[in-house]
Amino acid sequence: MNTAHLTHAVTLASLLAASALSASGDPILTCWQTNYAGQYARIYTNAAMQSAGTPLTTWSNGSQIQAEPAYAGAQEIYSSSNWVYVRSTGLASFTMGPWQAGFPNLPENQQTMFRIPRRPTVPATKTANGGGTIGIFVDGVAMFNGWDAFTYDPGTGADTPNYTGYWNRDAYVNEGPTFDPAYAHQQNSGTYHYHASPIALRYQLGDHVDYHSSTKTWSESTNAAIQHSPLLGWVGDGFPIYGPYGYSNATNASSGVRRMISGYLIRNGSYGTSNLTLEGRTTLPAWAVRLQTTSVGSNEPGPSVSASFPLGRYMEDNDYLGDHGYAQGVDFDLDEFNGRYCVTPEYPNGTYAYFVAISSNGTPVYPYNIGRGYYGSPTGGTVASVTDTVVTNFLGYTKLVPKLNAPVVRGGTITLSWSALEGGTYQVEDSTNLTSWNVLATGVTPNEIGADYTNSAPAAKMLYRVGRTAVATYQGAGTTTFTSSGSAGGGTVDAPGGSVNPGTTVTVRITLPAEPPNPPTGAPITSVTLAGSIVGTAVSDVASGTVLATFAIPANAPAGPQNIVVTFATPPGMGTAPTFTLVGGLTIN
Repeated sequence: MNTAHLTHAVTLASLLAASALSASGDPILTCWQTNYAGQYARIYTNAAMQSAGTPLTTWSNGSQIQAEPAYAGAQEIYSSSNWVYVRSTGLASFTMGPWQAGFPNLPENQQTMFRIPRRPTVPATKTANGGGTIGIFVDGVAMFNGWDAFTYDPGTGADTPNYTGYWNRDAYVNEGPTFDPAYAHQQNSGTYHYHASPIALRYQLGDHVDYHSSTKTWSESTNAAIQHSPLLGWVGDGFPIYGPYGYSNATNASSGVRRMISGYLIRNGSYGTSNLTLEGRTTLPAWAVRLQTTSVGSNEPGPSVSASFPLGRYMEDNDYLGDHGYAQGVDFDLDEFNGRYCVTPEYPNGTYAYFVAISSNGTPVYPYNIGRGYYGSPTGGTVASVTDTVVTNFLGYTKLVPKLNAPVVRGGTITLSWSALEGGTYQVEDSTNLTSWNVLATGVTPNEIGADYTNSAPAAKMLYRVGRTAVATYQGAGTTTFTSSGSAGGGTVDAPGGSVNPGTTVTVRITLPAEPPNPPTGAPITSVTLAGSIVGTAVSDVASGTVLATFAIPANAPAGPQNIVVTFATPPGMGTAPTFTLVGGLTIN
């Protein structure tokens, strides 16, 4: 029967699903949480909804409107020799919310792209980070620093949004009540973000966190930590951020694991700090002086400590122990940027890395995820387009390839299960010969990102395949614009494994599969096609097993991994022409 309408069909006889991420072992390419990319983002808007476990996949408050479902997190990942580009909805894969009653904002699909440098540099003069997105977590959610965008204005005696001054409000202290159980919230543009420990993400990644199913909340585990925290994300300077647990000895992976100790403490007179309650907010801590970037005088006073302006209200209410004779690695672990140079599971030879800061009871402590300054040069950030030639490492939403699990045989029945795209509709077929296929079921819908079908009366030997036939309407993560020309790697790209940009003409070096046996060098070729309809020109069999072909990639070419088919002329005395198919041999960005 004709099954050409099936999208991304998979069979047990020949499982050809593409790898979700590049085979490269580079952590910046392999760390991304793509296993939830086919799941709708969800929110609770109130405690009753949370208690009942009945989230929404569409929502509106009149300002932030999610009229169609959006898939969670990172949906496209590209890389070049210098950059990694992550396109994301910015929506978490766990259920977001609820937020306190009266909090006006809801999250919204940001359709954003964040660029991370792969070769970070460390400048002598550091740069202060400001409001907005300064990094991205592996779930595609934005990282904000510890500031809530309010600063004390001595002219008015009040905290003012985006005022250029020196007493900057601490987001966790002042906005903490507006955080959801994951320690996240969103401002009026709907950007869901973490200011402090991303505890729900940490739970998903297997960090030292417990989930409480009765309350649908998370908390730091009370058991002893026994493993290094996972890599949680990347700051715009190209350095990674980990959870709060690292090796006791920064350069010895066999030294045991413990909570990393922040280098900051409140300015209450202890450890050589000034006592702001007694002395007033008349001086800035040394770390803040080093990062001054405004024209306001360095001695601009803050408000006296009081019930209205309690100690800890401002970031500058904290001091760095390294400025008072205490030593990193002896008295505390994390430097003024909230990181250290160390070995990690992903970097056994060492790297600079930031760590989440928490207290012994799991409460976030200053400076939370990152200090007020970047350790490296913040050359990364939110970008409008891909500006260099890239390899496609991952494509989500409708480009996701379903993966069929091993069948379960029990009591004369066979149950098939597979990874699925939420909102998708699937068809199951069987065959005894891979040629004629019989439809067993249509309209199979998944439970979020998994689907299954049970065949109650199978034959003794049977082959199965599953294909997606339709997808419900959804809002994507935005359209990626490629402003560079050419292909990844220059004028010639290799297949399998390479990628090309739409609207370009590229030469592809094709390495043929070993079977059928490769014709000799110079054997005549009748056709080379890409994605079924893009015909190769200037074709040559340059060596046995290697073919060169030039493709003009249309601007509207289908995105994702595409097949290459190479057909040779029929040799004398043979009835069939040798044909080689590279499944997913070349990716169109």
